[in-house]
Amino acid sequence: MSTTSPAGGARRGTQSIERVVGMLRVVASRGRNGMRLGDVATASGLPTSTCLRMLQRLEVEGLVERHPVTRKYFLGPLLHELGLLARPRVQLAAHCEPVLAEIAEVTKDTVYLSERRGLEAVCTARALGDYPIKALTLDVGIRRPLGVGAGGLAILSALPPDEAAEIIEANARRYDKLSALDPARVQAAVDEGRAQGFAFLDSAVVPGTAAVGVAWPADNPVAAVSVAAISSRLDADRRREVAAVLQRQTRRLAQMLAGLSAAAGGLQSA
Repeated sequence: MSTTSPAGGARRGTQSIERVVGMLRVVASRGRNGMRLGDVATASGLPTSTCLRMLQRLEVEGLVERHPVTRKYFLGPLLHELGLLARPRVQLAAHCEPVLAEIAEVTKDTVYLSERRGLEAVCTARALGDYPIKALTLDVGIRRPLGVGAGGLAILSALPPDEAAEIIEANARRYDKLSALDPARVQAAVDEGRAQGFAFLDSAVVPGTAAVGVAWPADNPVAAVSVAAISSRLDADRRREVAAVLQRQTRRLAQMLAGLSAAAGGLQSA
């Protein structure tokens, strides 16, 4: 006779779902570059044998696929198919693209839109400037813990201090796996960003590249725009100039978002 309680079974089921979602997020963290089994185990903190069993099952279900030559794992076709049906209520990236292109034209550097997803930020759009050396530190679709990257750091800096500290603690074990950061450095960068009104990171993820980020709306940061360049192009004077451009443009975006949200709410209630 089984002694397993319904509550115990539910907890195990929830933990299994959390593990699967966590595994998919790990594989997604490298974008279209894919990950080998050993990299997945390192990033997830799970034993290699456990990762292998999970990845094999996810491959059967179409949630991941493995390249036959490189043996790297990538997100699978089922996720794309399901994603076609998962339309957001407000497709922020599409509405922001003209503003991102304008920022790229003014700064000549690479511009990213990052949207908050819980404890993470996902890159949802990118615009390229004309400067010949480009800082391509992100692909559209890559997810990172808030604090890794100027966009996510800007969102943290705009949140209430207690909430930001809780997020940093929750992500603490992930920072050094994806960057040169640790919780103390992230907290220090958040404090600096809060004081100066914009976030700044240099060589945190890709050596020799730096980025400035500003979150919006100010009272409820759901996204951030950042400009990335080689480090020599973002000295103290220029990063303030770039930040001023971002602050001006994100105010426009915040007004646009308010209008879109109001329109979507009206349509939903009609």
